[in-house]
Amino acid sequence: MSKNFDVIVIGGGPGGYIAAIRAAQLGFNTACIDEWKNDKGGPAPGGTCTNVGCIPSKALLQSSEHFEHANKHFAEHGITASDVKIDVAKMLGRKDAVVKQNNDGILYLFKKNKVSFFHGRGSFVKAADGGYEIKVAGKEEETITGKHIIVATGSNARALPGAPFDEKTVLSNDGALRVGAVPKKLVLIGSGVIGLEMGSVWRRLGADVTILEGLPTFLGAVDEQIAKEAKKAFDKQGLKIELGVKVGEVKSDDAGVSIAYVNAKGESQLLQADKMIVSIGRVPNTIGLNAEAVGLKLDERGAIVVDDECKTSLPNVWAVGDVVRGPMLAHKAEEEGVAVAERIAGQHGHVNFNTIPWVIYTSPEIAWVGRTEQQLKADGVAYKAGTFPFLANGRARALGDTTGMVKFLADAKTDEILGVHIVGPMASELISEAVVAMEFKASAEDIARICHAHPSLSEATKEAALAVDKRTLNF
Repeated sequence: MSKNFDVIVIGGGPGGYIAAIRAAQLGFNTACIDEWKNDKGGPAPGGTCTNVGCIPSKALLQSSEHFEHANKHFAEHGITASDVKIDVAKMLGRKDAVVKQNNDGILYLFKKNKVSFFHGRGSFVKAADGGYEIKVAGKEEETITGKHIIVATGSNARALPGAPFDEKTVLSNDGALRVGAVPKKLVLIGSGVIGLEMGSVWRRLGADVTILEGLPTFLGAVDEQIAKEAKKAFDKQGLKIELGVKVGEVKSDDAGVSIAYVNAKGESQLLQADKMIVSIGRVPNTIGLNAEAVGLKLDERGAIVVDDECKTSLPNVWAVGDVVRGPMLAHKAEEEGVAVAERIAGQHGHVNFNTIPWVIYTSPEIAWVGRTEQQLKADGVAYKAGTFPFLANGRARALGDTTGMVKFLADAKTDEILGVHIVGPMASELISEAVVAMEFKASAEDIARICHAHPSLSEATKEAALAVDKRTLNF
């Protein structure tokens, strides 16, 4: 006997589980299907983000940062720490515990909100009366029916051509989070978020890390001034970043990996390493969804085609997150999930792509929202810029972390904030003020006139806003 639901969500990552909870809050009889398993075969909802992405990587970044502070920075504070060692197994165990807390938290939220959870892989069977039949392939196979379907199946790591992931020597983000001992030599292909974060973790723990990037510019999506400041910091830390390279043949076995590549000067190089982490982007995950059974339209990348409201080519079928267009960010998926649930209820769910923040959790952290200076120039927008260095911020000095700056970009005529870019301590938290300001169409003058607590890192935000009008008070 088929179970009938108002809303069925396929995928329990940030977009899926949030969509299911919001739909249930709105009074819909809701189901969520997710196939992630923990090491005991039990359910592990939360998707890539919780299991092999955002959450575990932040746990390792925190552990490795503590280790580096103990080794290199405690002495500045008068703290003597000698013979500091890292227990990688214990560090990974803590990371796994943090992941499990998040998995269990989502299962609790499903119970609290009366969302029916199905553990298995969801796929389309056929259109049914007023909805769709969905197969759940888990320990046992069953079919459920839903009036509205929300597809939130996420994305998979893109492999390097000719070098498939074996998760032993050639690693995706998954394998990168499970390395059982500090490698002597580590190579990362791609200097994006995952490359820089995982490179930072293992560099702090003692690995010799080289990052090979195909593009000629470092962090091309980031404001150029901010990217240059970050690159200086990473160079100083000992991250070797080679730009404009062309990777050739990759050979790997249990002993390690060799990477042939041509550098920016056109010289052939050969690099030997214990491990190679590939972070060259992600691809939409529609494998096994059986989209063709119901005629669900995909684009040439395998992404589900949606309109501005996340409607697909089929009536009452929606899609959100990494499996559709737009930035592959957990918080973007969450916002789309909420918006779709509200649209199903006849409300006006809203996602503003122009105010989605981006963060790279390295040290220094990098965060931004809105347009970069190079984008404004390319678009012919007249703008004013203001910057303020953390070197001149009292709280940053007290923390002992004065790398970086806050940068404001505002419309030359109206003073509306067009972009805010931060490299430095706690940039991931500071960027929220800029997001709020831009959502409310604030001007740089608005932020400059707001009282900020002293001493705080947020004062650098105020000072950068003042700098737009060339009237900083502390620099």
